[in-house]
Amino acid sequence: MRGALDIAAIRAQFSALDRRVNGHPAVYLDGPGGSQTPDSVAGAVAGYLVGANANLGGPFVTSVATEELVDEAHLAAADFLGCTAEEVVFGANTTTINFLLAHAVARTLEPGDEIIVTELDHDANVSPWLLVAADRGLTVRTAPLDPGEGTLDVDAVAALITARTRVVAFTLASNALGSVPDAASLSAAARGAGALVWVDGVHLAPHRRVDRAAIDADVLLTSAYKYFGPHLGVAAVRGELARSLPADRVRPALETPAGHRFETGTLSHEALAGFVAAIEYLESLGAEAGDRSGRLDLAYVRIEAHERELTRHTLERLGEVPGLRLYGIRDPGRAEQRTPTFCFNLDGWTPEALSVELGELGLFTYHGNYYALGVMVALGLEESGGALRAGYLHYTTRDEADRLCDAVAWLARSVTS
Repeated sequence: MRGALDIAAIRAQFSALDRRVNGHPAVYLDGPGGSQTPDSVAGAVAGYLVGANANLGGPFVTSVATEELVDEAHLAAADFLGCTAEEVVFGANTTTINFLLAHAVARTLEPGDEIIVTELDHDANVSPWLLVAADRGLTVRTAPLDPGEGTLDVDAVAALITARTRVVAFTLASNALGSVPDAASLSAAARGAGALVWVDGVHLAPHRRVDRAAIDADVLLTSAYKYFGPHLGVAAVRGELARSLPADRVRPALETPAGHRFETGTLSHEALAGFVAAIEYLESLGAEAGDRSGRLDLAYVRIEAHERELTRHTLERLGEVPGLRLYGIRDPGRAEQRTPTFCFNLDGWTPEALSVELGELGLFTYHGNYYALGVMVALGLEESGGALRAGYLHYTTRDEADRLCDAVAWLARSVTS
């Protein structure tokens, strides 16, 4: 690997990381729910609103500039997602995009056709299928996760596939447990049955490259605010599929390329400006590597190396805390099979009370199910309040990881003392 991340230089670009809480420096461990943005992203959003705010279709300078921005955003997304610009779909958020696309697919299916989802997924890649199945007389089959390690068995998914399977929907990484399934094998199993490959890349995208073509996915879903951009849904839909699906559009709307057919109404142009800036920021982490795709490749090699070391260190330290129950892959030697997302409970503390106490110490975490309902039900945690979740991003330092581990160890001792 050519060099490593300069974490100090990176953090200098994120003014939000300077926050203090009750005298403590804030530690943003809420990354699985949404990242902080570099100042360049905020500047791009404000710059668009001040300097180019207009709708499309006008002959005047701000409208022309906005059209150029929309084109640039689609090109940036294409490089980021491993697709063509015409395959990109922008929307208010990923959940909304997925509901829209799932309804479009359902209109092409017949009663009795089958859809496979998994217990490992965020509910945004489950509920749309349950709802369209109820509307259209479809069957939804759910692949179980392995509750011992929170992983997804390819054979368990493949065993559910039949001649009536039309869609196999799965996640590239669990937003609750950090588990990274074998996407290539899952995709191959679906392809073997002629089913659509429908992948949720939201949680993986800030940690590793996501690539529609490499995965051989028909639909790849991401959220820009998870990878240092604004609140914006971004998807890639295989061109042939996007052109063939029914798309709901107003009558005056012009026919547009492939995935753009699902971009209804006026997009958030200021969010697109921020999105372009976010991709440029990620490229800067691999700036010496040539073209945009090469720069992104190198950036993610560096990101993964930094996060993997933090993951090993944290797994080792959390494993020493008495009364702590960590869910998912616990072996530090298997850090490459997970993201730096840690889901756990601590004896003597409810998940909510633990999250509140950590928040008072400046450590920002989540509690509950984080919309990973299938995970919490499978682990038997949903009725007792779920679990606490802490996650790292590439701007997280080793000192911050130690602050989390030290605080949890201290709270564990406070119960027994």
